[in-house]
Amino acid sequence: MSLSSVAPPLARPCDAERPISWFQWLAHGPFLAQVVVIRRCNLSCGYCVEFDKTSEPIPYAVLRARLEKLRRLRTWTVCLTGGEPTLHPDCLRLVATLRELGFRRRQLISNGYRLTEQLVDGLNRASLTDLQISVDGVQPNATTQKVLRVLRSRLELLARRARFRVVLSAVIGSSPPAEALEVVDFARQQGFTPRILLLNDEHGEIRLSPAERAAYEEVRRRIGRAAGEAGDYRRQLIEAGAAPFRCRAGSRYLYVDEFGQVRWCVPARAAFGKDLMAYGPADLKREFDRHKSCNVSCTVGCARTASALDEWRPQGRS
Repeated sequence: MSLSSVAPPLARPCDAERPISWFQWLAHGPFLAQVVVIRRCNLSCGYCVEFDKTSEPIPYAVLRARLEKLRRLRTWTVCLTGGEPTLHPDCLRLVATLRELGFRRRQLISNGYRLTEQLVDGLNRASLTDLQISVDGVQPNATTQKVLRVLRSRLELLARRARFRVVLSAVIGSSPPAEALEVVDFARQQGFTPRILLLNDEHGEIRLSPAERAAYEEVRRRIGRAAGEAGDYRRQLIEAGAAPFRCRAGSRYLYVDEFGQVRWCVPARAAFGKDLMAYGPADLKREFDRHKSCNVSCTVGCARTASALDEWRPQGRS
């Protein structure tokens, strides 16, 4: 079944609704929305559950309607994701649409495999502000091919030509742990912003071996204070197995899947869903106030970072 056949129709009564007020946005509105533009990916990393090999690109008109809706919700930052969003034939047009609609931050998550001079120059012209790439290690292995040995020349090209910020994340859990150190050093040498990601197990928990723990501590030292994002939750999860917080997913952070459903996040996508086009102030407030029981062991950095500013505010137990 194609996405175009299941995508909701564009003409809806709520399409003409007014933007939420600035007061409503300050109280409960979205800081970040991640929007799936295509589920297909050109890779099949062993740990990934966010891709397939067959989906069609979501039609541009459908995506534009969703972006216009996010603008009416006064969303601050929109990040295009997948799958691999550069497989979308209108990828550059979508980035330019983010600029046209007035989003302050315009982001893209990519595996980096399709980087060329033409693509990087196109992203420059479209006014991309941030590109996020994660690199799983240095040498290919049975789990991943998304490694420095394969991507080095593309990333060096990116460093030479990009006029946008590049966040390069080293990953611990998919390759020998010492390789994460080489990825961080490479990121700093190229002028990228280095970051660290930890793969969780099948239960969504972070369990590091002694060698992985040592590599994590050294990466933290090399990155510095920026490694302690969102209350340094990764260290809490490693040391105590729990890092509770007041999750504002569904309000401050929106994950919009390929069918236009707002989800809390990828791991909890079965727990909540509502059509973005029908989303309004009452939904933002409800999800802002809703207690999510999965918060204690959450590894979703985007949800934690978007929720951090409101940690002082109370939250219900619904």
